[in-house]
Amino acid sequence: MAAKKPSLPDEVKRFIINALAAFDTPSQVSAAVKEEFGLEVARQVVEAHDPTKHAGRNLAAKWREMFEASRAGFINEATAVPIAHRSTRLRALYRMAQAAERKGNYPLAAALNKQAAEEMGNAYTNKREITGKDGKDLPAVAPAVAIFALPDNGRDGPAS
Repeated sequence: MAAKKPSLPDEVKRFIINALAAFDTPSQVSAAVKEEFGLEVARQVVEAHDPTKHAGRNLAAKWREMFEASRAGFINEATAVPIAHRSTRLRALYRMAQAAERKGNYPLAAALNKQAAEEMGNAYTNKREITGKDGKDLPAVAPAVAIFALPDNGRDGPAS
């Protein structure tokens, strides 16, 4: 009879499930468990706690419900992550650009300034202006291809 594998403490299981629900990879979660709890947990063991994977198909209902609640909370509360806000990203870019300038890394500072300008110009959003200047309609564009009616040359057979 095979020896039963030791089970992970519930605290570690909760940690694993919450991390997986936040779309962390099993490798990331395994490393985080080692750092947080000092336990070596194989990636395969971590993956067995993800009900969206084949390896997690037999996960207990209690842990499955916890995963689903955590995943829904993570998706719905993405705005709680500071970097999801434009002002936070701009402040970080400003600090990085200042540090790059202080260290004489002008190409990096220029790249960061360009990124900040693109951020302000909505280059990193799906929001696009679909009106003309001052909210007026866009000017009508002439079609690029003109369509002409060709004369009947009689090759298609007799006209009926």
